[in-house]
Amino acid sequence: MEPELVVQARLRDVGGFSVRRVLPSPERKLVGPFIFYDHLCRVSFPPGQGLDVRPHPHIALATITYLFEGAFLHRDSLGSAQLIRPGDVNWMIAGRGITHSERTPPDLRATGGPLHGIQCWVALPQKSEEMQPSFEHHPKATVPELMLPGAELHVIAGTAYGVQAPTTVLSPTLYVHARLSAGATLAIDETHEERAVYVASGAVELGSSRLLEGSLAVLPRGQHVSIYSPAPADVMLLGGAALDGERHVEWNFVSSSLARLAQAKDDWRAGRFPKVRGDEHEFIPLPEA
Repeated sequence: MEPELVVQARLRDVGGFSVRRVLPSPERKLVGPFIFYDHLCRVSFPPGQGLDVRPHPHIALATITYLFEGAFLHRDSLGSAQLIRPGDVNWMIAGRGITHSERTPPDLRATGGPLHGIQCWVALPQKSEEMQPSFEHHPKATVPELMLPGAELHVIAGTAYGVQAPTTVLSPTLYVHARLSAGATLAIDETHEERAVYVASGAVELGSSRLLEGSLAVLPRGQHVSIYSPAPADVMLLGGAALDGERHVEWNFVSSSLARLAQAKDDWRAGRFPKVRGDEHEFIPLPEA
């Protein structure tokens, strides 16, 4: 079975380090509720340097952070202060509006070290776009793990292979980290309406297509699909139910309403979003056209 579409990530610089951005793309805006997908390219910070994503706002989406290596400290306007490490899951629902920052904590900044992971957004159902913001942290030990022949699966959000993650998703969602051994064949969960495979490291084969690191393969609906890994690889399975209508994206905002996007931009420009507790002095300004 061949992929419906293959999207190649585009490199972007986001404040001193590179990301591979695959969604949204000119070829595909969404897969299920996933509307933004960034692969944080592996970087090794020297002593004294680290990640500094200054406070910035979101509306009408949920963010998911998952790391392969390294750690950083999440803070938000709800008062959350949470260190995330490899295999943990941070799930933040922006709803009607939230502000957050992500920084390397002082002890890790002093020693330096690697950082590698995935950050993505899922758009919320229209009925949930203005809900109360919230934040959840799920340590690695609480994230369901499945062992299949040649494959170690971590169910990050939603449901997959008959297992449900603890994350409070608001629409049917597929999100799995699959660590594949050399020679492994993995059948992709067939229970979700829209599905895609993203190669975070290594390479896999899907039909006659060879998918290298940074490739997103959108899978045909309702079809049995398997991937083959000739060498060890890290693959993300993502998707879920199609959204209930069009979504618009501008800067850090997502909404079904263009008027709501305009309001969010004006609110950030005017300083009406709540501040990040413990990180109140800096912020990312609204980009001007």
